Amino acid sequence: MAASFLGAATTAANPLCTPAEILKQLKSSGAKLVVTQSIYADKLGGGLKVITVDDPPLGCLSFSVLSAADEAAIPESSSNTDDAVALPFSSGTTGLPKGVVLTHRNLVSSVAQQVDGENPNFHLRKDDVVLCVLPCFIYFSQLRTALFPESRCGGAYHAPIRDGSHVGFDREA
Repeated sequence: MAASFLGAATTAANPLCTPAEILKQLKSSGAKLVVTQSIYADKLGGGLKVITVDDPPLGCLSFSVLSAADEAAIPESSSNTDDAVALPFSSGTTGLPKGVVLTHRNLVSSVAQQVDGENPNFHLRKDDVVLCVLPCFIYFSQLRTALFPESRCGGAYHAPIRDGSHVGFDREA
């Protein structure tokens, strides 16, 4: 969401993809920055700024550079509802993944369909916590079961943490 305030679009890559597949997606999307976990940094090759959410390997920056940034220096957002905000890559009808442009309007209307109005099957409140069980590189997980719906109503979201040997949850969060 922070990228969208800067007018940038995001894309999410499946960490099980080969380095060549990830490089193709990064080039196709025009990526300038990658935020990842250190266990996946070696799949990225060179030429991009890489920030890791855990201990950064050589040549990568720590996530703390983002959290320590001066918020007053962040420019005002100039994006509008029809600007691209996300570029998920589909499996592709030709067998090769392709980028699909999602606009701010796409995401807002998708979330609004879930949390606005009387939906007896999906009613979130500000004290709710949603467990994300789908991988976050799948935009469906963000749109339907994770980040965006509970953000709209003030709830919280927990995602798994992978450390290379297991997937778990931060019990302190």
